[in-house]
Amino acid sequence: MPSPAPTLDRTLGARLDLEEYHRDFAEVRARTLGQDSWKLERQQHFEEQNHPGRDALRRGDWAEVMRQFEKRRPRFLESVRKDRERGSAFHRVRVVEQPFTPYVRWELLSLRVQAECGKPIRVVQANHVREFEQRAILPEVVVLGTRVLYEVVYTDEGAPDGAVRHSDPELVGPWGTFISDLYAGGEDVVAYVERHTDSFPPHELMRG
Repeated sequence: MPSPAPTLDRTLGARLDLEEYHRDFAEVRARTLGQDSWKLERQQHFEEQNHPGRDALRRGDWAEVMRQFEKRRPRFLESVRKDRERGSAFHRVRVVEQPFTPYVRWELLSLRVQAECGKPIRVVQANHVREFEQRAILPEVVVLGTRVLYEVVYTDEGAPDGAVRHSDPELVGPWGTFISDLYAGGEDVVAYVERHTDSFPPHELMRG
């Protein structure tokens, strides 16, 4: 069982807008060699405009949703290849609540395709993190090696809004350990989706 999640104080970090966050993330990620990275995804709903896959989800067009995922498979495979060259796997932990929100259903299918391409992704049930959420739900956190932590920020409507960047080793290290411990107790996302097949589109649409 993980230790309690470290506290994050946004006033102690550097606020980045969305463009700054994407640029900084790419730069730090490229320099993260021989160290694993971690991402914790807790919120159950996000909004994203002008995204073909999300637009198809809103229409209920699951065939198009799956086509969009398949189009990205070469990109996922290339990302895994680069991670192996750097010796720096990017692990993801997706916390889920049931019944699934439309967004989480969509994301789990995306994560399933990514995991089939070799990305290490696991699912953790929300009741397994409740004890760490006495004051608020866990934040969305990305830890790149031992260098940098980002608390990812969203608007009240759930749209991406940049991040708060932290570089204090006494914060980055414990958060990396916390997320890795959650990952160790999680379930592989491919197996998880297979166990909950009734919650997803007809099985023939999900074949890669």
